[in-house]
Amino acid sequence: MRISSKLVGVGVLALMTGCSTLNSLNPFASDKKGDQPAKLVELKGSMAVRTAWKLDIGKAKGYQFSPALSGNTLVVAAADGAIARVDAATGKQLWRVKADSELSAGVGTDGNLIVVGAEKGILMGYNMDGKLLWKTQLSSEILSAPVVSQGIVVARSIDNRIVGVDATDGSKKWTVQKVAPPLTLRNAPGMIVAGTDVIVAQPGGKLSALIIATGAPRWDVEVGISRGATELERVTDIGGAPVLFENEVCAASYQGRVGCFDLVTGSARWTRDLSSSVGVAVDQLFVFAPDDKGALNAFTRDTGASSWKNDKLSFRRLSTPLSYGRAVAVGDYEGYVHFLSREDGSFLARAATDGSPIVGTPLVAGANLIFQTQNGTVTAIAVE
Repeated sequence: MRISSKLVGVGVLALMTGCSTLNSLNPFASDKKGDQPAKLVELKGSMAVRTAWKLDIGKAKGYQFSPALSGNTLVVAAADGAIARVDAATGKQLWRVKADSELSAGVGTDGNLIVVGAEKGILMGYNMDGKLLWKTQLSSEILSAPVVSQGIVVARSIDNRIVGVDATDGSKKWTVQKVAPPLTLRNAPGMIVAGTDVIVAQPGGKLSALIIATGAPRWDVEVGISRGATELERVTDIGGAPVLFENEVCAASYQGRVGCFDLVTGSARWTRDLSSSVGVAVDQLFVFAPDDKGALNAFTRDTGASSWKNDKLSFRRLSTPLSYGRAVAVGDYEGYVHFLSREDGSFLARAATDGSPIVGTPLVAGANLIFQTQNGTVTAIAVE
């Protein structure tokens, strides 16, 4: 997550959000000797990939925007307020609107409602034709994409307050205040819907399951465990959104662990030490997790045993990966998408986007893999 390049003290959010002196505390900086990004070598790939279409939605600026899938269409957004609905197969823009505020988070949708976070903590709901339905003021800035299910929108603000609002009119239904550690990454830990629950990633490396209808707690679990003598050394946050697969939820944390947990009880199936600022990919056999040194790791999904590790993309600031067919795809800070064998981690192919970091969580839409960059290019890559 490129927006997680700053640390935020809970008591001084407004002051520290834009503080340039925090560059010295940046846990993702690669300016130390020996930490330069690996140079790419020419590939003679064994997999054919092509760019199916591209769409310019607008820059993410200091935020993270991820496309959302609704049937055979995508909804995408940008920091300048642009929101568009796009045919997932062709990239044809069905409509585009401009919010009257700059955006900080998105997109969430259930196929009936589109929700985004706007500046100064405003949550906004649109219908599927792009008409603004309502606005709701939350307690602080929204960085994580909201989710929609069962007529409820669930949103999390940077003060670690989780709110459920009515999807019809934006009225608040419930609020849960979670304790945040003294120092956190300024990132966008995500949320996913799991049946009647929402799984919320939080600062401090925690996952919480809440009942969507009421906000009542189901379980809490620590993915990352704080270690070290100083507050800085003890920083641990969930990277990206947790991933649901069958009866498990899997996630990774910065300065913490990667693991899979029972969906019903939250008990750990397995965990392994790992530091990651982005999310994981999960398929029937593997859990794929980039670490903060740029290595892509594959763990067996049933036991967490290490299957392979590819460190040839060191310090290239890898994105959340995506498993598709015989490959796992992962983006980097120059906008390249690398395709690796899911069986052994060998390189299969590479595709370019627009030269800027891939910051959003990618997704599969039909036969296309969808990536969104920091400069606002939404790219559909077809695997042939």
